[in-house]
Amino acid sequence: MSDPSSDDGRDLEAEERADGAGGPPSWTTREERWAAVETSIQLAMRRGEFDDLPGAGKPLEWLGGGHDPDWWIRRKVEREGLTGLAPPAIQLRNEHRAMDETLDGFAREDDVRAHLEDFNRRVRHARLQLQGGPPVVTPTHDVDEDVRAWHERRAARAPEPPPEEPRRGWFSWWWRGSAG
Repeated sequence: MSDPSSDDGRDLEAEERADGAGGPPSWTTREERWAAVETSIQLAMRRGEFDDLPGAGKPLEWLGGGHDPDWWIRRKVEREGLTGLAPPAIQLRNEHRAMDETLDGFAREDDVRAHLEDFNRRVRHARLQLQGGPPVVTPTHDVDEDVRAWHERRAARAPEPPPEEPRRGWFSWWWRGSAG
């Protein structure tokens, strides 16, 4: 592209008016098409249509990595915080990684057991399915071991009761009352 402020002898606005006067442009060669596009870009730059665009002066986020044909899906998922869109194998892996935090959110042992049994059932079901995608390598959980670990984490989190104040005898109460 050439500098829009340079004057190379062409009247770009006159060319644009002439092209748009009789209907759609009729480009016969590749060079004519390129010239028309270049002219449109130069005119838009002169009018300031490219000024103050979002992200102006910032590096392109997606430029640094390799070729990713699903870049637009990944950006949409990241931008909107979508979950549950991954294949079952990936969902189960992510759920396995966050299992302790999930279990710590439960208040009753029965809820912890039910969640672990449901997770194990879904892992076994995913292993039997041949739906494509990555293989299911997520291990099942030992329910009794995880419940024991949940109890230990819960006991470690429990606040200690405040220390009791030493009891005062009747004389200190009587003395405090008569001093004032």
